[in-house]
Amino acid sequence: MDRISAMRVFSEVVTRGSFTAAAETLGMSRAMVTRHIAELERWLGTRLLQRSTRRLSLTEAGEACVARSRQLLELVNDVEQVVGQRDTEPHGPIRVMSSVALGQTHLAPALVAYLARYPRTRVDLQLGDQTLNLVEERIDLAVRITNEIDPALIAHKLSVCRAVVCAAPDYLVREGTPKTLDDLAGHNCLTYSRYTKSQWNLGRDGEETAVQVSGNLSANEASTLLQAVLAGGGVSMLPTFMVAPMLRSGALVSVLPDWQPAALGIYGVYVSRRHQPATLRTLLNFLAAQWGPQPAWDYAI
Repeated sequence: MDRISAMRVFSEVVTRGSFTAAAETLGMSRAMVTRHIAELERWLGTRLLQRSTRRLSLTEAGEACVARSRQLLELVNDVEQVVGQRDTEPHGPIRVMSSVALGQTHLAPALVAYLARYPRTRVDLQLGDQTLNLVEERIDLAVRITNEIDPALIAHKLSVCRAVVCAAPDYLVREGTPKTLDDLAGHNCLTYSRYTKSQWNLGRDGEETAVQVSGNLSANEASTLLQAVLAGGGVSMLPTFMVAPMLRSGALVSVLPDWQPAALGIYGVYVSRRHQPATLRTLLNFLAAQWGPQPAWDYAI
């Protein structure tokens, strides 16, 4: 974290009188504002602000620091104006987080195409289905599949994630094909251990129904469930970005195709839009253009 940025945040906190107001003005999360102030205090070796539940006040060191910080920031602004537009071509590293399933199937190939277009960039891709703290894990961009956006983060919609209830032909031959939603109660339903473990929400023609399901296997990520379904283990609800090729080839069969799980958004989320790096901005736009509101993986299912 650079010290000029920390000084800018500190100056804004003093001007606005609170961490929350500064965060809103700067377009970043309150957690990131707190981190900037902590880093500045650590660097200077002294406390700059007195915090209480009702008010925020400057220490003696804070008063000296804010005056000199503002002088320095004015000099930085003057230098930027003299030198002109800084290098806006995407360059440098970016740390990206994604679920295992999306990362392996579609994000990794998209990143290869992005890196070919912008050869001065580098990507550190982290895969995992847990929701991490972006500040603590130093994540520049998290690609999340959700309809519940953390209000402390900035979200850029990249695409849509649809799902389908499906099974392998061998399983359906052995156990029979469900004809109604009630039939699912008699089938081995393989579920996510973190989400929808005992209930699937399905819709048809504006009607939404919650279906209770159960089975002998659950998993915490979709790729594992897919392998279990392909092996004939049962029925599961899986994202189309994973199973579309199997549905086309006949390796999987859509079950109760008139009933659709609710679609989720695919979002790029990040901490702050203040001084947004060209790498982050262009990567967001690149992924949105690559996938779009009607992603190619859904074609001809």
